[in-house]
Amino acid sequence: MLKIFILFTLLFSALYAKDKVEIYASSMESQGDIVKAEGGVLVVYKGYLLSAKKAEYNRKSGNLELFDNIRVTHGKQYKILGSYAKLNIIKKERMFKPFFMLEKKSEVWMSAGKARAKDKYIDISSGVISGCNPIDPLWQMDFSSSNYDAESKWVNLYNARLYIYDIPVFYLPYFGYSLDKTRRTGLLKPSLGISSSEGFYYEQPIYIAPMDWWDLEIKPQIRTTRGNGIYSTFRFVDSKVSYGQLTAGYFKEKNGYYQSNNLVHQNHYGFNFLYNNKDFINQWFSSSLKGQSGLYADINNMNDVDYINLSSNDASKYSTSTQVLSRVNLFYNTDRNYLGAYFKYYKDLTLENNDNTLQKLPTLQYHSYLDSFFKNHLFYNLDIQSNNIQRKINKTVIQTNINLPVTFQTSLFDEYLNISYTANLYAQHSKFGGKEKIVSQNRYDNGFYARNYHTVTASTELTKAYTDFTHVISFGSTYTLSGGETKNGYYDDYKDFCSDIANKNESVCEFYNITNVDRSLQLDFSQYIYDSALRQIFYQRLAQKFTYGVHKNVGELENEMEYQVTKEISFYNDMFYNFSEHAFSKIYNTVSYSDSKYRISLSHLYKDSFLKFTSITPRYTSYMTSSIGYTYNNHYSYNFKFNYDLKAKLKKSAEVGFLYKKRCWDFGIKYAEDNRPILTQNGTSSIYDKYIYLTVILKPFMSSNANDSNFAIKLPQN
Repeated sequence: MLKIFILFTLLFSALYAKDKVEIYASSMESQGDIVKAEGGVLVVYKGYLLSAKKAEYNRKSGNLELFDNIRVTHGKQYKILGSYAKLNIIKKERMFKPFFMLEKKSEVWMSAGKARAKDKYIDISSGVISGCNPIDPLWQMDFSSSNYDAESKWVNLYNARLYIYDIPVFYLPYFGYSLDKTRRTGLLKPSLGISSSEGFYYEQPIYIAPMDWWDLEIKPQIRTTRGNGIYSTFRFVDSKVSYGQLTAGYFKEKNGYYQSNNLVHQNHYGFNFLYNNKDFINQWFSSSLKGQSGLYADINNMNDVDYINLSSNDASKYSTSTQVLSRVNLFYNTDRNYLGAYFKYYKDLTLENNDNTLQKLPTLQYHSYLDSFFKNHLFYNLDIQSNNIQRKINKTVIQTNINLPVTFQTSLFDEYLNISYTANLYAQHSKFGGKEKIVSQNRYDNGFYARNYHTVTASTELTKAYTDFTHVISFGSTYTLSGGETKNGYYDDYKDFCSDIANKNESVCEFYNITNVDRSLQLDFSQYIYDSALRQIFYQRLAQKFTYGVHKNVGELENEMEYQVTKEISFYNDMFYNFSEHAFSKIYNTVSYSDSKYRISLSHLYKDSFLKFTSITPRYTSYMTSSIGYTYNNHYSYNFKFNYDLKAKLKKSAEVGFLYKKRCWDFGIKYAEDNRPILTQNGTSSIYDKYIYLTVILKPFMSSNANDSNFAIKLPQN
């Protein structure tokens, strides 16, 4: 019998050498053109591994039939189970009845009455698909027919009905999805919502990925009461060292909403361009420089803040700022030198135009890194910056700064005491342009300012190891002494007026950024405590400055502390005490708790500017933020957030919700409140919105993210 089996295998393999088939069995017999095998039949065919209780092969027709307990594995990706299968070696066709397929990686299974396959394609009759346990699945999709491409791992379902348990919830005439993470064109997860003021909201992202190096996401949206819009993002990778993306959008308000809310713009539009290149000089200019070069661009433009707010229905992503910054940074760096160019453009969305807004276009910088003489005792470095500060109207300036510190340092008493002396050389030149002010005393003349000052530093650091912890303390003192100075032009004309802190916001002082260097003493103390595993459990820093000479004062005392009370509890504090005002100018506290179940954080910020109160610049700030997260078990988690402006007695935002997670699906509900800015005919204003967010994630068809919501309900405003 063994000889017959080996002979059959050799003949069968030789007959179809191109599509080699190998059959193994414990017993085998031949009757004319029919070969029968029984007892642990194993078939190897074109990457498929099939097992069954028995098999029958017809030499004439080329049909190979398998019976009972059939298992099929292909490329370690999926299993096909059934009671009957037929493979036609000549026609290269395969048939399974009944049909059960399990994709191992995603754990998606499909069950159908029968399936017929040829080459890489499988046609499947009516059946069921799910990612849940096949016994009483939480969700499943029934379909009338389906087909599967084994090469692209893509499944098409027709007349798909989604069931949650036995309840039908959704019908789709067509539904397609991928069994792997290959980028491909298709529809992404939609977002829906209901708002009392904006109506029904629906956004359907369309993903286009024809090539590996770029893709395009188009997000049309409908707000039935408010208007319609479209946003799109083009992403690309143009080289191994560079990538970028361009986002643009447009939204048009309906007349009723535009007029009832007294908005400035009926059409909202804008764009954002991001680009990062880590070696642009060598790449663009075909050079072979050994240094590092870089280019980073973040360019933004929009007509108002609603362009940002309308890009999503998630209130947590709304903008709370009305100023937009665009910037482009370029640099070239070596071990010895650094060259940089930085472009910054500010846009205030509350203004009709930004003709009078100061822009830095560009800032040029040269920096020579620290170098030494005399066996690492004498150090120096050089930094030069030139700022082209301009605007369309009024004065502009090209302001150049030069810093040249020269430091001598050494250690004494067997390195217990470190001392250093620094001679600081500083110069600034301003060349003005643009229109003159109407008021004659506000005339700007070109000016030059130069000075030198001296800094002496003494410090020590001590470390003591104990049985359970290590204690590190350090003391430092810095004495600064002003030296000579020279000035002319603008710096000489306004030296007294602009040196007075009460005049710092005057327009004539907007380019006067010279700070006085008085004789002063800075004292610093810090200490660290580490446990036996060298994890920091306590940190404290104290800093105090004393100023002598013309402007005698005691600077603010800063105390910064961080204490890991236990493995779960930590406390952070940073506060400044002003001796002149006999009050704290800033107190910031954060206490947090974190373990396997709870995540709790409470923060409070208090600031006192000691300035006269105005509607634009309030004197006090008192702001509280809090968050609580609770994980009950592997399935249930809860979260709560609350942010409140104690001074204005205004709730800024609030959020409470829970998420239920299973292996094959997630369900979450979240209630959120948010205070967002808008631009009206009467100036800037705000709207307090209330939302209910619903999250339903069918795994693995959708990614699981607790911050993503499928459905939002906007509640009526008070």
